[in-house]
Amino acid sequence: MKNITITMDDAAAEWVRVEAAKRGTSVSRLVGEWLGEKMRQEDAYAQAMREALAFEAWGAASGPYLQRDGMYER
Repeated sequence: MKNITITMDDAAAEWVRVEAAKRGTSVSRLVGEWLGEKMRQEDAYAQAMREALAFEAWGAASGPYLQRDGMYER
């Protein structure tokens, strides 16, 4: 684990101290958990985006799309 220093305004510092106290943890651990969760969400989003962009439709035609008139012919 790495130790870092962060700068925040007094109101944010007081708020995070109260949040950490409510959860029975330290400010350092709470902020670390939040950043870890944010990182996992970003990674999951990026993975989903890569999968969506790589998606190929099932049964995609090798030729041009069906024309509107041909679609309704019976």
